[in-house]
Amino acid sequence: MIFDKVKDIIVEELGIEEDKILMDSNLSEDLGADSLDAIELIMAVEEAFDIEIPDNEATKIRLVSDIVKFLEEAGK
Repeated sequence: MIFDKVKDIIVEELGIEEDKILMDSNLSEDLGADSLDAIELIMAVEEAFDIEIPDNEATKIRLVSDIVKFLEEAGK
């Protein structure tokens, strides 16, 4: 499942406990990601799913569900 893989990436990149990561978690407000963390997270997602997230799409990502939705729409 995409959400589980994204959750694993967030645990690895941000050091957040897995049970604190929900679909509606805000990356900055709930998970404490700053702008650099967000960039590293996007890069890790791109690598893990072998996909490129355009900058204009990456700037729209605020919630964990935004990442999952993008990946689902990309057919991953």
